[in-house]
Amino acid sequence: MPRFRVPPRDVPQAHAARRLGLTESAFVAALPRLLARGFPQADPDTGNFDLAAIDKWCDARHSHLFGPGAAMGPRDAGQVAGERIAAMRSEHHG
Repeated sequence: MPRFRVPPRDVPQAHAARRLGLTESAFVAALPRLLARGFPQADPDTGNFDLAAIDKWCDARHSHLFGPGAAMGPRDAGQVAGERIAAMRSEHHG
C-alpha cells in the first residue's frame, strides 16, 4: 500500500518561526509582542502552533486585501481607464 505524506497542521516553535521568516531565537524574542497583537497561542498540550491560524492572523494584518469583499479579480477596463484618466487630469491641474 502506498504511503502518502501528510503535512502537519500544528508545528513546533521552530517551524512557526520559519513561517514568519524568523529564526527561532528572533521568534522567541518577538513572541510576547506578537501574542499581544493577537498571534495564535501555542496549543497548551502539545506546545505546537497551528499553521492555518498563523496564516489567518497574517491575512488579518492586511484586511484591505484579504477581508470580506476584498476579492482580487478582474476589473472593468472602462472603469480602470476612467480612474487613470481622472488621476492624470488631477495631476496636471493640481
